[in-house]
Amino acid sequence: MWVGVSAALGAGLLWGLIFIVPLVLGDYPGVVLAFGRYTAFGILALGLAWVDRSVLVKLSRADWIEAVKLSLVGNIFYYATLASAIQLAGAPMPTLIIGTLPVVIAVSANLLDRRSGRVDRVVEWRRLALPLTLIFSGLMVVQFGPAHAGDLTASVAGDYLAGLGLAVLAVACWTWYPIRNSRWLQARPPGLSRAWATAQGLATLPLALLTGLAYAAWERFAGPGNADFNWPFGPQPLLFVSLMAMTGLAASWLGTLLWNKASHLLPAALLGQLIVFETLAALLYAFFWYERLPVASELVGIVLLVGGVLLGVRIFRVRAG
Repeated sequence: MWVGVSAALGAGLLWGLIFIVPLVLGDYPGVVLAFGRYTAFGILALGLAWVDRSVLVKLSRADWIEAVKLSLVGNIFYYATLASAIQLAGAPMPTLIIGTLPVVIAVSANLLDRRSGRVDRVVEWRRLALPLTLIFSGLMVVQFGPAHAGDLTASVAGDYLAGLGLAVLAVACWTWYPIRNSRWLQARPPGLSRAWATAQGLATLPLALLTGLAYAAWERFAGPGNADFNWPFGPQPLLFVSLMAMTGLAASWLGTLLWNKASHLLPAALLGQLIVFETLAALLYAFFWYERLPVASELVGIVLLVGGVLLGVRIFRVRAG
């Protein structure tokens, strides 16, 4: 239990970095950020594939098709929609919507387990109610406290609505991904976490390159584009390449490895609650970026978030016993 929780915490700390990158690289479209991040991830996976070759060669055609599906939805689509949402509507609103993932995934996973008859993993709704309520309440307090009261009206209405829609799409992508990924891992013997992360990186590389080429073609033929954006590295090539390499290694590969480890050890509904670590990490990094300390409402919200997660861990530990 606690090894799985620790792995999920590590993944959350690494994944929190992705909320800051669109702010640092505000001149780069979300699709380009997804292209850069997952091209770096894929190149890294090429080197790691040699280490995991004995496991990778045993993967079936169906396994590789699954890796492509997971990579397309959980990597390319998710980050392109999230980064675009942050740039269109500002960081607080997408963070709020993405922060609902623990609730959305826990409810979805528990519902699927109940329908499939996996009674050993089902938790009664009444027992989930309190931790999920605490988590959701904490997110609400953080996002609608005095420090963020004017954020949701700061954007142009069209941009705001577009960002809202993209953030909802990002939630849909990352509701499907962890549940599907967890099902795949739990249906196979242990020890596949690293190799499966590498397999997803290999599957992501051609998808990322195709995404970048598609964006370049669209910019070239469908409109004037951004005159300051020099494809493929943009107006700040050194910063762009550095951040893409960092997110490719830390957030994509290592974060995925840790999440796969947690997926193999924990029920999917509990895993959904632990995604709250990503939200907490994103808030922490945001405080550093804006060079300020959290206000009282933010501290209260963080306490509620952590309390909800700890209560959820206790509930699932008792259930497993």
